[in-house]
Formats: sequence, structure tokens, C-alpha cells
Amino acid sequence: MSRSRTAVLAALALVAGASGTALAVVPGDPGLAAIPCSVDYKVQNDWGTGFTAAVTVTNNSTAKSSWAVKWAYAGTQKVTNGWNAKITQSGTAVTAANETYNGTLATGGSVSFGFQGTYSGTNAIPTAFTLDGVTCNVDSGTGTPTDPGTPTDPGTPSTKVDNPYVGAKVYVNPEWSAKAAAETGGSRISNQPTGVWLDRIAAINGVNGGMGLRAHLDAALAQKGSGEEVVQLVVYDLPGRDCAALASNGELGPTEIDKYKTQFIDPIATILSDSKYASLRIVTTIEIDSLPNLVTNTGSRPTATAACDTMKANGNYVKGVGYALDKLGAIPNVYNYIDAGHHGWLGWDDNFAPSAALFYQAATSEGATVDDVHGFITNTANYSALKENNFTVNDTVAGKSVRESKWVDWNRYVDEQSYAQAFRNQLVTAGFRSNIGMLIDTSRNGWGGTARPTGPGATTSVDTYVDGGRYDRRIHIGNWCNQSGAGLGERPQAAPAAGIDAYVWMKPPGESDGSSSAIANDEGKGFDRMCDPTYTGNARNGNNLSGALANAPLSGHWFSAQFQQLMQNAYPPL
Repeated sequence: MSRSRTAVLAALALVAGASGTALAVVPGDPGLAAIPCSVDYKVQNDWGTGFTAAVTVTNNSTAKSSWAVKWAYAGTQKVTNGWNAKITQSGTAVTAANETYNGTLATGGSVSFGFQGTYSGTNAIPTAFTLDGVTCNVDSGTGTPTDPGTPTDPGTPSTKVDNPYVGAKVYVNPEWSAKAAAETGGSRISNQPTGVWLDRIAAINGVNGGMGLRAHLDAALAQKGSGEEVVQLVVYDLPGRDCAALASNGELGPTEIDKYKTQFIDPIATILSDSKYASLRIVTTIEIDSLPNLVTNTGSRPTATAACDTMKANGNYVKGVGYALDKLGAIPNVYNYIDAGHHGWLGWDDNFAPSAALFYQAATSEGATVDDVHGFITNTANYSALKENNFTVNDTVAGKSVRESKWVDWNRYVDEQSYAQAFRNQLVTAGFRSNIGMLIDTSRNGWGGTARPTGPGATTSVDTYVDGGRYDRRIHIGNWCNQSGAGLGERPQAAPAAGIDAYVWMKPPGESDGSSSAIANDEGKGFDRMCDPTYTGNARNGNNLSGALANAPLSGHWFSAQFQQLMQNAYPPL
């Protein structure tokens, strides 16, 4: 529950004392049984023209099979949508009746529901409530700006909108926009929204004079105007970060979980919970590539690394993700999306269900619950094609299934959208809420230009069929660093397909994946041979060439040649 001031309105529940004096009965008093019901009404978030509220009703009388709570507003408040109850309003009078699944209310039992509303002027708390026509006492309060409250219990849906991207603009990062606009032809995309990467502690306050988190949120408020605005943040600084890719290693050692909590997540949570930013819809992408590594790059697998084995053994990936979900999920206007790899990583049978189970473990650790997870994001900073239209896993060529081709290699998915939709179902089966949504990063998976196939490949063999028709032109699906031939993908858009909350550009086009040669730095970033165009590979990419562009800078640094290539090969074309 949120920490909030509590005021008992005594006039609504009185019992006679020994002297005949009227005494207020408060929760916990011996006289509680004399109170037929109590109502706890809390304003969780208030941004001056609107608010969200949580209501808990406790029944101290005869058990009920259905219920209705009523109150009236003294001001202009209007309920716009609700959850866990059927809420109607006529003038100032509001009625909240049970849903079909929560009508039973035992003696001493409680039920919770919530809603969002608008108002002008003041947002006074109602002074009288009834349960089925019987007056209840009131324990009311408002959340404080520094602690706007948490969901009351794991079974109570959050106060958030179903899809934060619907009906909202998305924040355009001025720093990225300026770099894009400075490139020849870059003004064609410089107004597109991209993710803001918090990839080290220093990024919270700004690095080398750049914008920090508060500066970005202030800029988002300025862009917002009177409408809704989404701000996209990448939360990315786990201990022992990215145990299978040196280019994206981080600043924290494998055991520095306490530093991650107190110096990274806690300061971010403090800023995001500032009431100044309550009107923004803040989308957080939680820890790229972390949890998938524990599934595919540990133990006896040929792709295992000692670093990933260490992180699986000490549990700090799971603990860190759980802590981040708990702290950030407690903020009413924050929407957490966990990174879920991509189809060329987790699409195989051995990885698919175990990954969903591991994500559930992380989402229920360190105080987090599934209600702290709004959804998942796939293909973050990667290149997997959104849709492969020239072949499917159900096709058979020359007596062989497409799954037997070298490219597909027995994977059940050939593109990101089919994977994201199927993985969403698996996540629900694993225990996540049925209304979770998926994001797909389309910033670099367009694969347009002259190399884009216009139809299926030749049917002489299953490999010629797949290789001739696939849009994704990587040498191997395991290649991930600054890929040659890549192009911008679908432009950011809300609700493009069933189960998909949005296509997003979480990875800002033009920011390098890693340096193509060793570069000394103070950012904790190593040199990964997968970013070296001369590298002949390892088990994770089938011992193929890396397919990386030459002369690349450190990860996150501007890479003009890549930006130009992405525009040239954009699909849909610019």
C-alpha cells in the first residue's frame, strides 16, 4: 500500500460510549464489528487535471454474493475508466458494482478496484460512502509526491492504461535528433522517437555535459503540450552486464548488486516518481540481453561462457531485474517492458518455454510481482526481420521442411512478429497477466535496398529457397554487431498488430553496437571480436564471418557510415 495521510471521518460511524458521548470508530478499534463496512479511498496520482484512485471495501456484515458501492463528488470529477468493478456515473453520483468474478464478499472480506478520472478546480475526496445502501466509515488519504503508491496486492490490476502508446506522442530525443539532422539526408527521420539509454550511473545526471534523466523528462513535458506523451527509457547497468558480449559489458562487477540497487535503480526511481512528471507515460525497457543469456549461454551448452555461468550462479541478474521491476513498477505512470531477446535467440524449443519460466522467476523476486510487468520487448538493438513474406516454417521444398534449412536451423519462427506474438502466449502460460503487450524494435531490421528479394528463392533445395527469399541478409542469424547491409525498419507506430503494443526505435539508429577494434575507454566497454569484420566466428554464430562494418566506434557512440547505410537500405523506403 502507498504511504499516505489517513483521516477518519467520525460522523459516518458513531457508537455510544459509557457516558453517552459519540466516539469515532477507526480500523483496529474494539468497536469495529459494529461498523457494517469500511471504505479506503486513496488518490494515487494527481496531475492537476486528472487522477487515478484505488478503493478498498471491507464488509463487516453478512456475506454477499454481489455488491455495489456508491459515493458523490463535491466537485467536477468525472470517472473515465475503471478496473475490477463496473463503474457508472450520473452527475456527481458514482456507483461501482462488482464484476462477475469478484461478486463474493465474505464477512470480514475485502475487495479492491480502481479508476481514472478528470477534474477541474479541486479534487476533494468524497465524504460519504455506502455499500448496498448502508453507510460505511471512511479511511481516506492521498499519495505523496515522493511515494505515489503501489498496487494493493498481486491480484489487483494496475492503474495504468492498457497500451501507453495509443493516443500518445512519443518523445523525440533532442540530442539524437540533432545528430541525425546533421547527416546528409538525416532530416527525413530526425523527428522520429528513439529510446534514451541509461547505461551507467553517470547517465542519470548526464555524461560530459549531455542531458541527464531530469533534462530528458523536462524536455518531454515541453514536447507534450496538452496531449499524452510517452518517454522511452532503457534501464541497462546490471552487475556483470551482458556476460556473452564484451562490447556491451558494463561498469559494475558481477557481485555489485547493492551498488546497482542504491546508486542506479533507486536514483532513477526517485526521479521518475517526482509528481512533476506524473502526466508522462514512462516506458522502461528493462536490462537488454541479461536474462536470455542465463538460458542459452550457461552450463554444458557449446555457447556457454564462464561469465554467464557466474551470473547464473550468483543470481544477480534475476535479483537486479526483480528489484528494478519492483521499484519502478510502484510508480503509477511507469510501464515496465522486460527484454525478451529475439526469434533467432529464443525461438528454438530448448529456449522458448525455459526463457518464459526464467522471466517469471525474475518478475516475482526482490518484491516484484507480475503486476509490475506491463509487457516485453523483442529485437532490441538487433536486426531480425519483422516479417518474412517469402517462406514459412510450414513450407516443404525438395522433400525437406524449411525448418531443416541452414538459416532456420530447426527454429519454429522465421521473423520477429510471429515470434513476439507466440512468445506472448507462452509468457501468459508461465504466469504473466493475459493483457501484457509486446514491443518490437524495428530501428534496424528493414533490410531494404537493392539486395531485398522480391519473391521466394529457387526451389532446387530448401537452402536455395530460404536464402534466395529471406529479407534478413545477415551471414548468420547469430550476428549482431553493426551489420553490413541493414536498413531502417517500420517507423514507430502504436498497436500495429494483435498483441503488439507498438513498433519502436528503442535503439537509436546511428549509435554503434561496438568498436571494430580495441579502443581504450572509461565506460567499462570491452572489445568483442563479433564487431571485427575479419573475425571468423564462434559457436554462437556457427563459426561464420561476423558481417560487421569496419571502422566502428565504441558502443553507443555515433557511427555516421552506419547511419547512412540504414537510410539507404530503409524499408519501407524513405
